[in-house]
Amino acid sequence: MRNKIVYIILVSLITAFVMADYVPGGHAVASCVTPPVALFAGLVFALGLGEAYPRFNKLMSKYLLQYSVVGLGFGMNLHSAIRSGSDGMIFTIASVVGTLAIGVWLGIKVFKADRDTAYLISSGTAICGGSAIAAVGPVMRAKDCDMSVALATVFVLNAIALFIFPPMGHSLGLTQHQFGTWSAIAIHDTSSVVGAAQAYGEEALEIATTIKLTRALWIVPLTLFTAWFFKAKGRKFSVPLFIIFFIVALVVNTYFIEGTSLAPVGEAVNGLARKCLTITMFFIGAALSRATLRRVGLRPLLLGIALWVIISGASLAYILLAVA
Repeated sequence: MRNKIVYIILVSLITAFVMADYVPGGHAVASCVTPPVALFAGLVFALGLGEAYPRFNKLMSKYLLQYSVVGLGFGMNLHSAIRSGSDGMIFTIASVVGTLAIGVWLGIKVFKADRDTAYLISSGTAICGGSAIAAVGPVMRAKDCDMSVALATVFVLNAIALFIFPPMGHSLGLTQHQFGTWSAIAIHDTSSVVGAAQAYGEEALEIATTIKLTRALWIVPLTLFTAWFFKAKGRKFSVPLFIIFFIVALVVNTYFIEGTSLAPVGEAVNGLARKCLTITMFFIGAALSRATLRRVGLRPLLLGIALWVIISGASLAYILLAVA
């Protein structure tokens, strides 16, 4: 009962602090709660008191993120997005295919992990974390336990990425463009990509969101390949709807809102989306309980870390050489 009361208090406080920006003179209060702070509060709560309202927490972390990403589209320009998404297309293809191949090989040959678990973790690392795992899992008829382990592994690494990537970017002297590109490639889930990029800067956020959602479209060919590889004919798959709505918002903002009398509306929606993203970080952190950590196990976690280090290092080398 105590953990539920504390959970409600924390959610209320974080929401009130973030939304204080809409109150005259409340900007100083709102600036106290950044995405890393909200995530850390969620982690401390989950590891100290355990989960509270797990179903509500899961729904909020999923849907609030998706609505927020769509809202970000009302602050972006389609032409700029196309330029950002087309940068390094060959490297994107190579990184997706290479990560999947290396991950499966490492998982089976080096870490002696279950084939399905290795494939799921590699899929999540190659494209967009939990979304990719959720898409290919049913197609390959993965067991619930394998899905849980893969999702938990990716989730743990996502939480770590939110804390370490912005300081690493600053220490390496990465520009906004470079960091946005790097975070979109090297961090698994869209939520953590957006959270890390938001902490780094406005331009980084726009670039990271665009590139990550462009990469997320690789769910379609990955699912087709998975159906062929696992001989799973007739299994259904789909592109996550929030990606489609993000593209719609991008087009609407570019051609009907930006530069018109409706521009303040687009800015307001975009601003609210950024605040909701910060609140989402708490829900994500609050899901990382001690039970989740125990469920991961050593071998899948080592596989996830090894694959993460490889893709992070390779993408960083490429970005330092090729991205201004």
